[in-house]
Amino acid sequence: MSTLLTILLASYLLGGLLPLCVPGRPHLQNLLAHGCAAGAGVVGIALGLAGLLAADPLTGSFSSNIPYLTFAFRLDPLAAFFVLTISLVGLAASIYALGYVGEFSGRVSLTLLGSLLNGFLLSMTLVVLADNGFFFLILWEAMSLLSYVLVVTEHEKPGVREAGLFYLIMTHVGTAFIILTFLIFFQETGSFSFDSFRHPDQRLPEGLRSIAFFTALIGFGAKAGIVPLHVWLPYAHPAAPSHVSALMSGVMIKTAIYALIRVYFDFLDGEFPWWWGFTVLVIGAVSALLGVMYALMEHDLKSLLAYHSVENIGIILLGIGAGMIFHTYGLHELAALGLLAGLYHTINHAAFKALLFLGAGALQFATHTRNIEEYGGLLRRMPWTGAFFLIGAVSIAALPPTNGFVSEWLVFQSLFLSFQLPTLFLKLILPIAAAMLALTGALALACFAKAFGMSFLAQPRSSHARHATEVPVSMRIGMGLLAGACVVLGLAPMLVVPLLDRITGPLTGVAISSKVLALDGWVVAPVTVEFSSISTPVLAALLVGAGALGLLFARMMGKPLRARYYKTWGCGLNLTPRMEYTATGFAQPIKQVFETIYQPTVKLETEFLEQSKYFIKHQRFEFHIEPLFEKYLYTPVVTFLLAIADRLRIIQAGSLHLYLTYIFVTLVLLLLWAG
Repeated sequence: MSTLLTILLASYLLGGLLPLCVPGRPHLQNLLAHGCAAGAGVVGIALGLAGLLAADPLTGSFSSNIPYLTFAFRLDPLAAFFVLTISLVGLAASIYALGYVGEFSGRVSLTLLGSLLNGFLLSMTLVVLADNGFFFLILWEAMSLLSYVLVVTEHEKPGVREAGLFYLIMTHVGTAFIILTFLIFFQETGSFSFDSFRHPDQRLPEGLRSIAFFTALIGFGAKAGIVPLHVWLPYAHPAAPSHVSALMSGVMIKTAIYALIRVYFDFLDGEFPWWWGFTVLVIGAVSALLGVMYALMEHDLKSLLAYHSVENIGIILLGIGAGMIFHTYGLHELAALGLLAGLYHTINHAAFKALLFLGAGALQFATHTRNIEEYGGLLRRMPWTGAFFLIGAVSIAALPPTNGFVSEWLVFQSLFLSFQLPTLFLKLILPIAAAMLALTGALALACFAKAFGMSFLAQPRSSHARHATEVPVSMRIGMGLLAGACVVLGLAPMLVVPLLDRITGPLTGVAISSKVLALDGWVVAPVTVEFSSISTPVLAALLVGAGALGLLFARMMGKPLRARYYKTWGCGLNLTPRMEYTATGFAQPIKQVFETIYQPTVKLETEFLEQSKYFIKHQRFEFHIEPLFEKYLYTPVVTFLLAIADRLRIIQAGSLHLYLTYIFVTLVLLLLWAG
């Protein structure tokens, strides 16, 4: 494993440095940067699998002259799983970028773009390998800054710099809370070593443990995009290049999930009161439901996908929260099931969300727009992209037998098993969370019926769509790899569950793969087959068989098939794109049902013919969804801070003597406090 790790790190470093050595040759720079990143992705997948199967963790450290800083790393099953996930998406995004970055030629330095991508992938990989708090924070900051620079790649476009600044502010607010979390552990252990966090000389006092719980949840939750800390996602993800958006949404926000599991189940040893798990569960349920509701109202395809990242982070937290509650009451098998379901959805979301962002990038590459209203009829013009996007859409909508269905089904089962809890309150809360997840699933299905149907079906609604062509081969290969991963993760849970069990077993104290898998792995069950079970391979075979049987029956009973082409009947009129269902119209009923939450602003302007008021000459319709969290939470906070800053400007008199007085008074006060 040490050899694989060395090759992995060297590949990313070469991918960042080699393009700088061949100036003036953009095609070679592109090949070197993304070829090295793709090679590192292959090695990272192998390293992740090796780490999951290894008997003991791989560890190493290098001392430094900086106090408390040790360059320590640890590849245990939890870290290995996230290395695998990062490398899988990184491989697909790197291959995709070989063709995609040509879109930026002449406007952006391809050398810098490729080097930054390697640095970003390297920083994410090292974040999950870090085994020292100080080292972790340095890498976390590097990951945040590199992602910020990638977000503002097209900084000349309106709104991009503002989106990047908003993201930078939010991520640094989160970093401040992460620092507080590590300082709490440092205060009790006297070291930033993660090993000292795991095995402190004395248990953290209950009050400090609760503070660490909240600071970790806020700090890492800001990066994950939990409600109400999610507001940066719909700004940053659309602004970034699409392969960067795929990495940010697919794996960067998952580093926060890694860190939360590391803190709660590893550093705090899984010992926490019931309300910790309840808090995580509630935040997960609210994030899942609100995320998909706001996604439904979006017509910018990448903004729509960004809100779905909020939804799926919520689903992951539902599984983790349920696992924490079960663990509190000593139901270790159910705790392992909830945590396993959350981890399963983590890698599933990485695969299908990255695939969808790459698909959105392909549509933007071909049409030069992200507006769904300007798409239409693209399946005929971009069949490969349409097929891959459809796989991602049915996966994120959790339709059987896809990977999203398997992990969401496991989350459902862990919530339904709440009847084994000893308290009536929690027996009721978990099924309510399951009901919210069910509503989330239904809305997600509607959302991607809109996204796929309005984009790929019917007639083109703009000249952009009419002149679209299929994207380059490398982009199709990148999407194809993730589409294949979605299929494998859905049809082969017998391969995935035992690997995840190697993570959840040490964290919860019990291995459950033998109970989750039945009939040699062909059936998945929530700890006991008697409760419920499902077999995605059999379900897939039945779906294919039913379709084939229907075709066979039609051929046997019907007349020989003949193709006839004729115009679709349109009440005697020739069909035009203006007659098509729009994305706005599709979402209108849902907007009306949830009008209290959306608080839409509707504007309708109608101009009639001069001859008669019954005939409309022109009509204009606009609606705007009120950003509730920005209006009622962030705007008042920012206004308050600006007001305070304006008041404090009085101390900036421009006098050097006054500033020296400030320093003197501060030193005196510090000496008095220390004495």
